[in-house]
Amino acid sequence: MSPSPRATPRAAAHGFDPAQRLLDVANAVRRAAAGARADLARLLAAHGETPADLAPGAFTEADADALRGAARRLTAVLTEPDADRAAAALNDVFAECGARPRLSRHGGHPWHLHVDRGDDAGWADWFLAAGALALAQILTGYGQPAWGECAAPDCTVLYLGTGPGSARRYCSPACASRTRVAAHRRRRRAEGGERTGQTGQAGTGTGQTEETGRTGA
Repeated sequence: MSPSPRATPRAAAHGFDPAQRLLDVANAVRRAAAGARADLARLLAAHGETPADLAPGAFTEADADALRGAARRLTAVLTEPDADRAAAALNDVFAECGARPRLSRHGGHPWHLHVDRGDDAGWADWFLAAGALALAQILTGYGQPAWGECAAPDCTVLYLGTGPGSARRYCSPACASRTRVAAHRRRRRAEGGERTGQTGQAGTGTGQTEETGRTGA
């Protein structure tokens, strides 16, 4: 059976968020927080998968490994700032594992969209197709990749810039604030160094003038 979104009470009431699921899995795989099958299972459960679908016999070690590979492949899109290259990468995913879109409703869950190859699709195909569709919708809706890697020097967290306001460059307000503070401190140090240099030059010039005056007298 193909892995299909299974609802928690929240998912049952509000539907699913494939883009956020992709982001959470990709970040977890990136920081090696999803190194074990159980780690991925817990993360998928938070996005609506049921214990039955995530049991070791249904979601195997091989499934987990393939899903991690799928997350790494889509991470290459999430770190791509160029719209043309991102679109080409997404089209490659659709050509490989996409199918005619279909609405599905099962197990008492809300209607949701499937774009994988059917009920026999594996976890990796399902994750790739759903994640690629989510990113394609963002790309066409914003006209550019509204995602990226945090611009803070010591942070590699991926983010989605789909909220209101100007384009995002940071994964969180904390990273943005920390980077601004560091930049401000660098400017203050640079300005302080310039003032010190100017003061030293002025002092040297005064001394030369006084010495020249004494010699002339």
